[in-house]
Amino acid sequence: MTSVAASFIAVALLAAPVAPLWAQGYPSKPIKLVVPFAPGGFTDVVARILGQKLSTSMGQPFVIENKAGAGSIIGTDFVAKAAPDGYTLVMVSTTHVISPWIYKSMPYDPIKNFTVVTKLVDSPYVLLVNPKVQARNVQEFIALAKAAPDSIRYASSGNGSSQHLMGGLFVSMTGAKLQHVPYKGSGAAATDLVAGVVESSFAGVPNALAQVPQGRLKALAVTTAKRIPQLPDVPTLQEAGVPGYEASVWLALLAPAGTPQDIVARLNVEIAKVMNLPETKKALYDAGVEVSLSTPEAMSAYMVQELDRWGKVVKDTGIRIE
Repeated sequence: MTSVAASFIAVALLAAPVAPLWAQGYPSKPIKLVVPFAPGGFTDVVARILGQKLSTSMGQPFVIENKAGAGSIIGTDFVAKAAPDGYTLVMVSTTHVISPWIYKSMPYDPIKNFTVVTKLVDSPYVLLVNPKVQARNVQEFIALAKAAPDSIRYASSGNGSSQHLMGGLFVSMTGAKLQHVPYKGSGAAATDLVAGVVESSFAGVPNALAQVPQGRLKALAVTTAKRIPQLPDVPTLQEAGVPGYEASVWLALLAPAGTPQDIVARLNVEIAKVMNLPETKKALYDAGVEVSLSTPEAMSAYMVQELDRWGKVVKDTGIRIE
């Protein structure tokens, strides 16, 4: 074979489409989907809906494994250090780009140590209060908190969580003197809120929908700029007299850095397919979230923007965890 012929063959091989790994049998075993929060919370609910659909679509079980702690760092770090083979994934929330600004040290880089698969959903949070709180609206709630500093506690799913920071942002913007009480998950926080152990919380819509219609909790406002269809009578914080307050939580699916792009592409396609099924959309709507998909590239860029945005919020609110 001449050197010229060899060169043509080499070029042809480089130009030819590479047979994707998934066409060769991915997935061939169960996939572990790590939720870095306790069971029963917002992220866990979405993970179980998605995992069930993907198990059917991809022909292998998606096993949900809750690894809660340290504002989602423990479970996320587990995935950062896992083999980049597509069999260990993590569902992260906005907390993923908040933690680096709050904790003194991090065991991973939130951008460099992960391969983005897709954005999944967006959702507001809801300012909830126990019915014993004598406030019919946000302004009365703020007045109570100012009149008796630190007598009103707000529960979150943990130090450095989205709930923590949304409460901190509210305190910073209103001057309300609220005491933060971190829990090991939003489910435990909601349980104590209903029981009256704590007075308030910035909680996910699923927790609100489970308690507000029955009168076990009162919804004072939502954190987004627009009202949500699941709670149409609940005003936004801006409408309730906190101008400029706007925040939401997103969820995304990540894999360890170095995960092959053909696996990422397969997952992205399958997720888009199952997330757009009418029954999936209804289940997510009932859970209070809106499907919001993206390409890996678009979500990667968005995460960088969100890292900068929440860094400014952390600096403005002064929240810090050693």
